[in-house]
Amino acid sequence: MIVEHLSLKDFRNYAEAELALSPGANVLVGRNGQGKTNLAEAIAYLATLGSHRVSADAPLVREGCDAAFVRARLAHGERRVTLELQVNRQGSNRARIGGAPVRTAELPRYAQVVLFAPEDLQIVRGDPSSRRRFADQLLVQRTPRMSAVLADYDRTLRQRTALLKSARARGLKDAQLPTLDVWDDKLVALGSEIIDARIRLAQDLARPVADAYAAIAGADHRPELEWALSVSGADPEDEDSAPGEAAPTGATAELFRAALRSRRAAELDRGLTLVGPHRDDLILRVRGLPVKGYASHGESWSVALALRLASAELLRAESPGGDPVLILDDVFAELDADRRARLAGVVSGYEQVIVTAAVAGDVPDPLRAGAIRIEAGRVLGALSEHPIDAPAHDEAGAGPAGGDG
Repeated sequence: MIVEHLSLKDFRNYAEAELALSPGANVLVGRNGQGKTNLAEAIAYLATLGSHRVSADAPLVREGCDAAFVRARLAHGERRVTLELQVNRQGSNRARIGGAPVRTAELPRYAQVVLFAPEDLQIVRGDPSSRRRFADQLLVQRTPRMSAVLADYDRTLRQRTALLKSARARGLKDAQLPTLDVWDDKLVALGSEIIDARIRLAQDLARPVADAYAAIAGADHRPELEWALSVSGADPEDEDSAPGEAAPTGATAELFRAALRSRRAAELDRGLTLVGPHRDDLILRVRGLPVKGYASHGESWSVALALRLASAELLRAESPGGDPVLILDDVFAELDADRRARLAGVVSGYEQVIVTAAVAGDVPDPLRAGAIRIEAGRVLGALSEHPIDAPAHDEAGAGPAGGDG
């Protein structure tokens, strides 16, 4: 897959922007705070339906505006398709593919992007929510319908937790809450699907992560991935609980339901849902030890890089549309010379790589193509000879994309 052209309106610090991109390496150069990462963020959002920097959409909309617009023309071999996204400060976002309205969850079917940024160090060093977020965004890219499953689980979780909080405030007992069983059924159905998908993901990532780690670190430190599951007794979100790593011994739904029954009294006492994928953690190890708390700085960077490169390899192997687009956002400045060279060697074979850097000299030679300068929310450089509004051979014979973006 190739991103041929990106258009932004009222996105972050861009009133308007037009960015033409080519196959191979593309380098966006500019001082910090000028908007390089905003361009990378816009492209990645189309693939993951989320930002790598913020959890809410409102910060993506330029100050004083109600909505931001992202439009990208993608090439899948000889096919062209235009994706459009309207990011609303409030309310649901809207999307179009080839000018036709679609659910936003359809966008990842066409846009496959893997972004690595300095924030990714939090995947290995941060709290469990960082690792869950990494896994869930990759799940959505591999299986776009998981976006709806995750959203439905979050809604069910909020409603069930609200009932528990209300019961706690009113002093109600289990027998006085017949509707709690209904919410349990919904939580188990959705949560079991998420747990099973995450376990399969960790299994699928195991070999690519080991290969990528060895390529980046130049050593085999036996990186491992395993989920610590609250349905099996672990609770990484509870500091007073031992972070066990028990794997399920039976059907996930049965384990989930049994765990809810066993924690019902504690949930009513605390007004919280204490069991489910929202409390699980992806345990990462090197040399047999947890990365968090034991790995060196260089090892932590290597694990974070390996997770993203392994993600790209999975998508590359499974996608009929070619390689995912690789985005390296301000990464090379954080790495030593050896890891810079190794990383450049690994990613240079992808169909398209987008690199952002404050200093072009930080980018290794294999990726140092014609640079595009970014300054104060403006793209300074040659634009495409074929603006994105021009008629394109969009999928299904669609004409030019409409909308306000």
